[in-house]
Amino acid sequence: MSATKKKMALGALVMMIFTSVFGFANAPVAYYLMGYGSIVFYLGAAILFFIPYALMMAEYGSSIKGENSGMYTWLEVSVGPRFAFIGTFMWFASYIIWMVSTSSKVWIPFTTTFAGSDQTQNLSFLSLNSTQTVGLLACLWMVIVTWVSIKGVKKIVKITSLGGLAVTSLNAVLLLVSGIILVANKGHLEQPFRHILHSPNPAYQSPIGLLGFAVFALFAYGGLEVLGSMVDDTKNPSKTFPKGIILSAIVITVGYAVGIFCWGISTNWDGVLSSHTTNLGNISYVMMSNLGFQLGDSIGLSHATAVTLGQWFARYTGLGMFLSYAGAFFTLIYSPIKTLVLGTPKEIWPKKFTHLNKAGMPNYAMWTECALVCAIILIASFGMSDPSAFYNILTLMANVSMTLPYLFLIYAFPKFKKTPNLDRPFVAYKSHGFTLFVTIVVFVIILGANIFTIFQPAIEGRGFQDTIWMIAGPIGFSILSILIYQRYARKQKAAGK
Repeated sequence: MSATKKKMALGALVMMIFTSVFGFANAPVAYYLMGYGSIVFYLGAAILFFIPYALMMAEYGSSIKGENSGMYTWLEVSVGPRFAFIGTFMWFASYIIWMVSTSSKVWIPFTTTFAGSDQTQNLSFLSLNSTQTVGLLACLWMVIVTWVSIKGVKKIVKITSLGGLAVTSLNAVLLLVSGIILVANKGHLEQPFRHILHSPNPAYQSPIGLLGFAVFALFAYGGLEVLGSMVDDTKNPSKTFPKGIILSAIVITVGYAVGIFCWGISTNWDGVLSSHTTNLGNISYVMMSNLGFQLGDSIGLSHATAVTLGQWFARYTGLGMFLSYAGAFFTLIYSPIKTLVLGTPKEIWPKKFTHLNKAGMPNYAMWTECALVCAIILIASFGMSDPSAFYNILTLMANVSMTLPYLFLIYAFPKFKKTPNLDRPFVAYKSHGFTLFVTIVVFVIILGANIFTIFQPAIEGRGFQDTIWMIAGPIGFSILSILIYQRYARKQKAAGK
């Protein structure tokens, strides 16, 4: 079967990478934070991060294979088991923070689907404010998703895959409707195209703010670890894969650039996005609602009809994003933790953690994960009263936590290149000097972007609360991973292994 397996040509490879990396919501977020200037940052991230990092992942994946091959194996072969465990644990922790963030955000598209706009800031339960109520709902979501996943109910993922199609169709809707608005308004842009590196968002107008935005540009190219497994499925990988990476970078960057420009056709930043109720959680729905309104207004519909059209645009976006979030959750609730407990030495974990139920799920480990996520959600939601600040800090926490594990893989890459006795069917970096140069550049860019993001609020005089939230997760999980591995090392030493 494997011998006759059809391999991907260049076009199929580019499409596979595009669908794995490109995210509809990244363009609205970029426009909200940096306006047209985000195009420059996305281009820079493609050249300085996406292309070199993707080629590194391709080398890892093509050289270190096997059923359980992945981040732990790559790091263990390159550096050692302790470094591999800490790096893999940090990768797992990034999904914990993602679940904290997304389980709270999922209620934005849910309420938008029914009400036509984000209603999470109006929710209340007993004497709790909206942020605390959303926190309880997020915990309820975690419990439901964990319970369903433990039962091995996979058919629901087929339903939620419709959300992926809906979100994909939003790109076509944006292009088509923006074109109609541009023609109807005789080429007029709602947001003037000038001072491209001057952000309309006051929080991103300083040099520190500009550098802090870089982490959003890096996050827009996330998910590259999956590329390592694509090398063996590609025709003539030594030539096709580098071409595929470069073409994908061009296609994705152009896609983001066109999307950001299209948002400028319909969305005036001061008129639409400056409200205190607009945040990183609901920005896509606010802008899609405005897109529908601007369409109605440009073709001569009444104000009331244009408003209604905007609400239906928001509802469609909400439904698609809700189903998409749900589909991602039903995969990520078990996939990372299953990879962690089964892809690392079993002796590290209590026996209950590695036990699989009849559905093949590590149910004890998953309920422990659920409890941990719920605890962080409750601490965050009851520690913040401002709902916009709550969603903004959740997004920043997710961005930082999702990009930090890249540092482990990048740091290990020169050591991987020197590892002997590896079959290397795909080699992108042929000289040690060039490997070191690229590694240092990419490492410094990711580290610098995260440092500026973490310390931007404190440097700009907004206090240390946001900074503490962003570093608490990485520091806490780093300490936990070290303690877990030290316990394992002591047990192995005592057993004479």
